[in-house]
This record gives sequence, structure tokens and C-alpha cells, in this order.
Amino acid sequence: MQTKKYYLDKATLFIRRLNDVRFAGQVIFVVIVLLISWSGVKAIQLNYSLQKQIAAIKQQNAIQKLQNDNLALQNQYYKSNQYLELSARQNFGLAAPGEKEILVPRQVALSYTVAMPGQSKTASAQIKQSAYQNNFRSWVDFFLHRQSTATSN
Repeated sequence: MQTKKYYLDKATLFIRRLNDVRFAGQVIFVVIVLLISWSGVKAIQLNYSLQKQIAAIKQQNAIQKLQNDNLALQNQYYKSNQYLELSARQNFGLAAPGEKEILVPRQVALSYTVAMPGQSKTASAQIKQSAYQNNFRSWVDFFLHRQSTATSN
């Protein structure tokens, strides 16, 4: 019985506190502060997502500007006399005045060439690498969706 009376006293004390104007004002103040805070958090979250979008669009604009600059330089090169001369030599077999053109069979010309860096690697170059290097390169090719040039043993 003692505990029941204790709980009744607590309940009546709480009800009396609710009737007090100061306590009700404090509760209303806390509710208003929570609502304003929640609204502020939503605004900050929206602002953050918009800033991320702006940064992404600025990066895309910078990339597009670089591509446009590259195309402008390429167009300038195509208009230059150097390109016109090389194009005439390669496409039409023309030569400058006073030059002689020598025709070499393709197989003879290719037999004296050297592979440039960055061209397709041969199997012997793959074998010279350690197993760790081959494994690392295979994983990099996998994650970058490249066709693997390594031969499986």
C-alpha cells in the first residue's frame, strides 16, 4: 500500500505542476526551440546537398572548358601549314619541290621498327614482372573494367 500511495502522490504532484503557468510556459518554450532547431537542421541539410551539386557542376564546367580549349588548339593545328604538308605527304603521296619519294614495301619497313612505350606489351614483358606485380595489375584492370593483357598460367 505504501508504494501505491507514493505513486499517487507523484501523480498529483505532476498534475499540480501542469497547472502551474510557469511550468507550462517552459514546456511550450522547449517545444518551440525543438521545432526551430529541427527546421534549421533541415535547412542546413538542404544547403549541403545543393553545395555538393554546385561543386559537381563546376567540375563538369571546368572539364568541358578544358575540352573546348583542346579542340580549339587542335583546330589551330589543322589550319597550320605543318599539318597541311604532313597530310599531303601521307594521304596523297606528294613531296616538296626538289624531294624524291622512295617507296619501301610495308614488310621491309616494319622489320626495322621498334615498339614504342605504351603500345601493347608482349608476353615476355609480362613474364618479367613478379607475381605480386601481375596480381596487382590484374586487380587494377578488374576494378577499372579493362581487358586484361596478362596471360593466365
